[in-house]
This record gives sequence, C-alpha cells and structure tokens, in this order.
Amino acid sequence: MVPTSRPATTAVLVSGALLLTSCGGNSDQPSEPATSETRAAASSWKESRIVAENLDAPWSIAFYDGAALVSERDSARILELDDAGRAREVAIVDGVAPRGEGGLLGLAVHENYLYAYFTAEDENRMERFPMSGTPGNLSLGSPEILLDGIPAGGTHNGGRIAFGPDGLLYATVGDAGNREAAQDKDSPSGKILRMTPEGDVPEGNPFPDSLVYSYGHRNPQGLAWAQDGTLYASEFGQNTWDELNVIESGGNYGWPEVEGIGDNDKYINPVQQWEPSEASPSGIAIRDDTLFMANLRGACMREIPLADTSQSVEHFTDEFGRLRDVTVAPDDSLWVMTNNTDGRGSPSPEDDRILRFGR
Repeated sequence: MVPTSRPATTAVLVSGALLLTSCGGNSDQPSEPATSETRAAASSWKESRIVAENLDAPWSIAFYDGAALVSERDSARILELDDAGRAREVAIVDGVAPRGEGGLLGLAVHENYLYAYFTAEDENRMERFPMSGTPGNLSLGSPEILLDGIPAGGTHNGGRIAFGPDGLLYATVGDAGNREAAQDKDSPSGKILRMTPEGDVPEGNPFPDSLVYSYGHRNPQGLAWAQDGTLYASEFGQNTWDELNVIESGGNYGWPEVEGIGDNDKYINPVQQWEPSEASPSGIAIRDDTLFMANLRGACMREIPLADTSQSVEHFTDEFGRLRDVTVAPDDSLWVMTNNTDGRGSPSPEDDRILRFGR
C-alpha cells in the first residue's frame, strides 16, 4: 500500500429545501402486483447539500474521528473528505482487482482500525489497517488479512461490512454466481458472516467453528441494526423479488429454492419485497425508528417504518440516478451516495456525488 495525497473534488452547497417525489418502476418492464404494500408520498428533507462530487464509482462510507472515508470500487482508492468536501487520497489498497461488480467495496471502522472488503485476483478478501493521524492527515498502516478465499465473481460479491451492537464484525457475501453454494453451510458464499474484530469465530455463532451467521442469500448488500438489536439486511433478487429481511442467527433465507415470500416453513420470508426494476437495494441505514434503503435500478430512497416493515415511502425518484449507499453521519444527518459511474448508470458531469440531508 502506498499512501498518496492529492485534491480530488470540491463540495457545492445547494440552497433551500429539496422537494421529494414518489418512486415508480421502469416503464419498459411489465408491472406485477407486489405482495407487500407500498405507499407513495411527497415530503421534504431540509438542509440538503452536496458533500462531494466527481467521485469514481464510490461504494461505501465510514467515519473515523468525525472524518468521512469513502471507497472507490474501480480505482481502489480510499478517500478522506474534509468539511468543504475536498477529497484527499489516503491510500490505494494493494491487491484489488476490479471487474464487473467487484473491486474495493465495503468499509467499516472499529477502534483504531479501518476494515475493508474487496475483490482480489481470484477471491474476495477482508483486511484491516491500523489508522494513525488526525482528520485531514489520516494514514493507514500495513494490512492484516482477516479472511481470504471467499469466492469472487463478476457479479454477486456482496461486500457490505459493519460492526454490530455486540462489537462483532458482520459481512455480507454473495453467491458469486454459484447458486447452490448459498445452501452449503461449509461455503462462505451466499451468507452473512459474523466474526471477532480479529477475524476469529466468536462465541454464540449458530454453527460450530463457523463464521456463518445466516445462509440462503443471493446477494445481500445492506446491514443495519435497530435500537432493540434487530438486524436487517437488504438483498438483490434475480428476476422476481428483491428483499428486506430480518436476520436471525442460523436462519435460512431460501435462495436458490425460493425468491421473495414463499410457502415453505424451512425458509424465513422477507418482511417486504419489491420487483427488481423498482428496487435493486444496496446500502441501508437506521435512524431512530426508520430504515432507509438506497436503490440502484429503482433510483430512489425508500423510507420504511420499523413499526410496520410491510410499508414504505419512496423519495426522489430519478432525481439523482442510482443510489448505492446511505449512512447516518456523526451529526445525525443522512449521507446518500450515488452510483452512476459504475458502468450501469447515466452519469452527469458532476457524478458521482454524496448528498447530505439534515432533519
């Protein structure tokens, strides 16, 4: 790893409140009635502004000592944003081999370490880096491999990592195109994994000597915990249903035997589902009693009340294009990341951007 430093982007403020509109599906695909009820609404989120722009296929946001760190999938750069939105290159992660949906993906911070999930030449891998310095001058030390040998592919790499309220590290792993591996508890593919900060199997995992926490997933890419400790995960379906799931220890979520809500008691049903053309959910975040979900193909932000997770409100359809991630910042604002330069969007001259929404 070779840390470097160079300016990359500048923040632009947007005055006034941003009006949000309801979200719809793709007009070039037939619409089928969903089994979960969806309500459209118009509302406003105040204090909207652009935090950063001209990012290259950004994927994840994490905060260290108040400073925002951003991963770029294809460049393998980790950027630090200052208060004005200028981006400084902290490092380029060695060993990243971007292809398709793979590359430098999820970031997480725990104590004085930055954790990263990325696609290497022939595998997905998780590493952590000791951090030093102060905001504006952060640097990374030599990497330590936590987990390697995770099957990789051009699609379905999962890649979201986050620390839970139990102090343990969770990671979403896609099936990497091998559907049957999602039901194989000896494979990390198609799973949500749980490990100690050092990468070891923690006490209380559901299967002996295994990092597997739940299985039967196709391509989960969002993790968030409610105040009562309930774990939620978003998941890409294939052609029928995308999902929001409540994750139970040892739970089987059905892929590839079932997609969306099924009628087999062996598998845990999602709490809500959407057609892929209207969703393709990636990052999720929970603030207070509300879950927020970033949607790629649906090009909207979903707002889901935890009191009734069968309901949802959709905001700013096609205002910003594809949305990859949403996170709660230290000041309790919501940061929303666009993903129009990932090869599947239609980028504007300023893409990709991170947008901040206050209360």
